[in-house]
Amino acid sequence: MSDRIFGIFGLLFAGLVVWATGRIEESFIQDPLGPKAFPLAIAALIALSGGVMLIKPGPNPAWPALTKWLEMAITVGVMVAYALVLPELGFVLSSTVLASFMVWRLGGTPAQSVVGGLVMSAGIYLIFTYGLSLSLAKGPWGF
Repeated sequence: MSDRIFGIFGLLFAGLVVWATGRIEESFIQDPLGPKAFPLAIAALIALSGGVMLIKPGPNPAWPALTKWLEMAITVGVMVAYALVLPELGFVLSSTVLASFMVWRLGGTPAQSVVGGLVMSAGIYLIFTYGLSLSLAKGPWGF
C-alpha cells in the first residue's frame, strides 16, 4: 500500500513540475531545446516511476522504528540548518560541520568525522574555486 501512496505522490509531483515548467518565460533568442527541456524530462521520469509504483507495487516494506525516524528528522534538520547558515558562515565552515555530522552518522569516530568533514569541504572548495573557477559562499574569513 505504501508504494501506491508514494506512486500517487510521484505523479502529483510530476504534474507540479510540468505546471511550473509551463510558467517559465522563454526568450526569443535561446538554444533549440530551450529552458523547459530538462525539467520536462525529469518530470517524465518521475511520472514513469510513480506510474510503475502505482501499477506494480512491491511487497509491503518493514518500516523503521520510531528512533530511526527521529534520527532521520534530525539529519534533515541539520541539512536545513546548513542551507540557512551557508551564506553567513561560508562554504568551508558550514560544509565541514555538515560533512562531519554525516560521517559520524555513517559510523565514523568523532576524530574521523572532523578530519573527513574538513578534507571533503576543503577539497570541494579547492576544486570549485581553482579547478572550475566557480565561486562559493564566502564566510567571515573570506573562504
